[in-house]
Amino acid sequence: MRRFLVAALLLMPLAAWWITAPSTLSAADLPDHTPDAVAGERIFWAGGCASCHATPVDGRRAKGDDKLVLGGGMALASPYGTFRVPNISPHADGIGGWSTLEFVNAMQRGVAPDGRHYYPSFPYASYARMRIEDLVDLKAYIDALPAVAGATADHELGFPWSVRRGIGLWKRLYLDNNPILASGDPLVAKGRDLVEGAGHCGECHTPRNFLGALDEGRWLAGAPNPEGKGRIPNITPGDAGIGGWSAADIEYYLESGFTPEFDTVGGTMVAVQENMAKLSKEDRAAIAAYLRAVPAAD
Repeated sequence: MRRFLVAALLLMPLAAWWITAPSTLSAADLPDHTPDAVAGERIFWAGGCASCHATPVDGRRAKGDDKLVLGGGMALASPYGTFRVPNISPHADGIGGWSTLEFVNAMQRGVAPDGRHYYPSFPYASYARMRIEDLVDLKAYIDALPAVAGATADHELGFPWSVRRGIGLWKRLYLDNNPILASGDPLVAKGRDLVEGAGHCGECHTPRNFLGALDEGRWLAGAPNPEGKGRIPNITPGDAGIGGWSAADIEYYLESGFTPEFDTVGGTMVAVQENMAKLSKEDRAAIAAYLRAVPAAD
């Protein structure tokens, strides 16, 4: 028994190291797809990349052409500490020189080119549901944007969140590429790609458990603001959400920023709506169809 206990104690660190090891895709997992920067621009706006990664101007979120200067630098406060948004421009301080495979592994597996885990403040748990072809196109678009020098500061996290290796266990529990809403309707399926994947809407609109994972049983039911002030609303089609909105109302809101009650978009949703306005009418119709199809939640 003593030998067994000694052996178990010796093996535990090895087991923990194996369990928390990064899991990545290989080159064989990439589809045969020619990068299309024009298609990548659509994914860029659907994903709201500029909303976090554009370098703040005078301490405020970037606007206009400044949204394409992806030098990072924004600080995101959270219950776990402060996360700092990195440079993702095509500069050596950003993602310049990354291969397509490295980019896809970062986006879908949350793994850096050097093998480190990324924290899920970077919403790769949603991007895991994206089509790899869309990610290849997205990289082509970002590669054509201005290169910005300068690396951002490290995150400021307390223990145990500062132990980055532990994210490997979190991924084993919560990183999943299966769709949340199953639907055979082509329009709803297109909306699912945008809402569950690139748009990562659930990251703000869905409550989380104590480990920061989304409670998918209350999908889009509203949640505390992840940045600490106020609440993000319920956007399911029930009385507690946007059940009184028609598909046309949702489409118009995403295009114009006006609600059916003639109120205007506010808070962090302003940047999201501005991004959605750059999508096609067909994309906004697909998002509306998806939001009308999800189960209502109190």
